[in-house]
Amino acid sequence: MLRVLASTALAALLAGGAGRIAAQQPAGAAGGPPRPASEPGVPPAVPGASPEGVPLEGSAGAGEPIGPPPGEGPSIERFLPRLDVFFPEGDLDLRVSRLINKVFFEGQVKYNVVSGNITAFLRYRYYGYDRTTQLAVFDSISFNRLQSFSNRFDRTRGTLVFLEWPKTYHFRLFSLAEVDKISTNQESRLITNNFTNTFVRLGTQVGSPGDSRSQAIVGETRARTEGLFSALREIGPGDFGFTGAVTYGFKLGDFDYLKLELEMLKRFDLTDRTFVIGRLHHGSFPYRPETMPQAVLPENRFSIPLSEYFTLGGRDDLKGVSSKLGGTDELHTTWELFTPWFLGEQRDFLHLEWQNWYWVLYAGLGTIGFDRHVYTDFSTYVPDTGVGFESSVRLGRYRFFLSGIVARALKAQAGKLEARLSVKSYR
Repeated sequence: MLRVLASTALAALLAGGAGRIAAQQPAGAAGGPPRPASEPGVPPAVPGASPEGVPLEGSAGAGEPIGPPPGEGPSIERFLPRLDVFFPEGDLDLRVSRLINKVFFEGQVKYNVVSGNITAFLRYRYYGYDRTTQLAVFDSISFNRLQSFSNRFDRTRGTLVFLEWPKTYHFRLFSLAEVDKISTNQESRLITNNFTNTFVRLGTQVGSPGDSRSQAIVGETRARTEGLFSALREIGPGDFGFTGAVTYGFKLGDFDYLKLELEMLKRFDLTDRTFVIGRLHHGSFPYRPETMPQAVLPENRFSIPLSEYFTLGGRDDLKGVSSKLGGTDELHTTWELFTPWFLGEQRDFLHLEWQNWYWVLYAGLGTIGFDRHVYTDFSTYVPDTGVGFESSVRLGRYRFFLSGIVARALKAQAGKLEARLSVKSYR
């Protein structure tokens, strides 16, 4: 099924139509319509419009034409995929997209070479005057890590309808309806085998435009592209962003829950080139019936699918926490200080053209559990800290973001030293 879906996505995107693309590709997984011409642009987090910053992911950069030069045929670059690679997790995220008139087609394949997990998406998105409509189907299979030599798996197949209303450039409303079919042969999860998760989600975004992290809150959770730092988001000097969503899994399926997720983000400028980005994330389940109180594993006690639980460790959360701590109640904050080494230069090293480089100092603090008392129990909070970098590199006509960090939780039980690296392509 996954191979058929992936092949169908690539064939639909690469076949037919020789007309020139006149619109720029959206950056987010759930994406929004192109910016209204009357709305002012927001400076990127690391200002790419001037010689002093790193271009925003997906932007053409100063002096770079978006399309092919006049008089030339359609550029083959429009067929090139967007590829993200993450180490040491071994995650690959490949997207091939095409915009024809007002209709946007996208195929996406996410693959983990360590565990063999694979997820394939096929999307159809239509840009209307006051609303964006997206239809998508997906198939996701996850396995145990390769070292376990196990054939145990979890599989989720589903379809969704996603709607976005951009009221203004700084205010957007969202609605999502999704139906998932869950199957597994994991012994600890057989109670959810052949279950159906049917839910609706209502969300909003205020402030700076969203990125893949905030889009995952209001839209497709599985499709998000994890990033190390918040600077890839289009947030200008002194700007802020707020994202909130309420998800209701109703009894038309086999689960029954109410989920609340909020995120706030703020940029503080210390100098013309040095700034701090603070982020606060909160998640909880105000309504969660305990259907199996005798279950040994706490995640099996509630009528909630495993994919909806919150996690604390990882690229999007506390970067120094190795284990994916899970729970129903979560709160964490991260702070990132960006200071430049060099900006707007052309330094040749390893046959690459290094244009910008920011050093990053990172610190975070968070807690998670299956009870609301974790918010007031300060012994459950896990602090972590680290140092990293964010840079833009050019290789011929292609550009990449390179991000890396070395971080560690300050509680021994939370994990060891973590080193993470990501390579993100853009054009």
